[in-house]
Amino acid sequence: MNGPGTPQVLRAMNDRSALDLLLARGPLSRTRIGTLTGLSKPTASQLLARLESAGLVVVSGRSEGRPGPNAQLYEVNPRAAHVAALDVTTAGIRAAVADITGRTVGRYTLDTTAGDAPDGTAEQVAAAVEGAAADAGVDAGALHRIVIGTPGAFDPGTGRLRYASHLPGWHSPTLLDEIAAAVHAPVRYENDVNLAAVAEWRLGAAQGREDFVLLWNEQGIGAAVVLGGRLHRGRTGGAGEVGFLPVPGAPLVRDPGRRGSGGYQELAGAEAVLRAARELGLPHDPSAEPKDAAAALLSAAARVVGPGHAPATDGAGERGVYRELLGRFAAGLAVGLAAVVTVLDPQLVVLAGGLPQAGGEPLRARVEGELGEIAVPVPRVVLGTVTDGPVLGGALQSALATTRDEVFDTSA
Repeated sequence: MNGPGTPQVLRAMNDRSALDLLLARGPLSRTRIGTLTGLSKPTASQLLARLESAGLVVVSGRSEGRPGPNAQLYEVNPRAAHVAALDVTTAGIRAAVADITGRTVGRYTLDTTAGDAPDGTAEQVAAAVEGAAADAGVDAGALHRIVIGTPGAFDPGTGRLRYASHLPGWHSPTLLDEIAAAVHAPVRYENDVNLAAVAEWRLGAAQGREDFVLLWNEQGIGAAVVLGGRLHRGRTGGAGEVGFLPVPGAPLVRDPGRRGSGGYQELAGAEAVLRAARELGLPHDPSAEPKDAAAALLSAAARVVGPGHAPATDGAGERGVYRELLGRFAAGLAVGLAAVVTVLDPQLVVLAGGLPQAGGEPLRARVEGELGEIAVPVPRVVLGTVTDGPVLGGALQSALATTRDEVFDTSA
């Protein structure tokens, strides 16, 4: 029996500590590993020999520039395991493969609307995984884990996708079994906004936070909630589906599972920006997607108005009009956020997605100011910093966390 404190368990703990150090700090010598872990030189040598034999570390070179003989440097073996991540949208599937160190080594994008795309959803998933694996130079069948991010969430009770009626092909009651059979690897599914929050949590603006809310605003509005260092998904996976949240200033949505307008989405989504622009006489491209046209307006407003939230001294003219646009949008965002933070009292609110990023610091400052006037308590409001594929990045981080726990466990 290997209970707490037995030599085998202690060795496994030391092994994991050394592997985590190598991941965090890059190639290290035996002496440096011993210093950082508090292990003696003989124990550190035994540890490295054990990990090298298990295929978990490799010699990556020798130290240079120091007196005395050069020491061997060790690093985590990047080929010890590979994981894949998928970001599913109405336009297609973006896939990526990372090695165990977290380095992205393969990418692939499948346009599911193209004529040469596979017909079935499971076949499309398999094609995206195989494309990214081929780009990485690894066998798709050898992937340790796949994490798939989708709008909505799969109900753990029924296995069916909910809250994402706009995603074609993803609502079959047998879909999860079909995907599992097609990809030949363990698969986990997660809401796309939750994965964006994971990316901010591990790599971005929410690092070190145990309680925060990420508000995503792009094609639609959604939220992710982290409480006590854990994602809160809710009974059916619907926690954070705030687009239809009843809010003052917007029509109450009846039958939100079938209606496509109203609530928080109408008050603070892309259409709200376009509506305000029309009222203020600001031109925009009517042929563009609403999210793109709204982002262009907010980006222009951020450039014209500049940083900060100073009192208006020029209510007329271009700057005054753009200031009004930012103010209206910020007020709408703050109304929904006030309901969320009043219930959850998070340490932090992260504004993410194309619209907050386009509004930048001028928008962030106004949202924080509005929230301070209508909510108790008032958390700090920040912009997300993971802007390059946050859903895909969060899916990779999620897959890596579980895979490392399995692959780095040397207690068996």
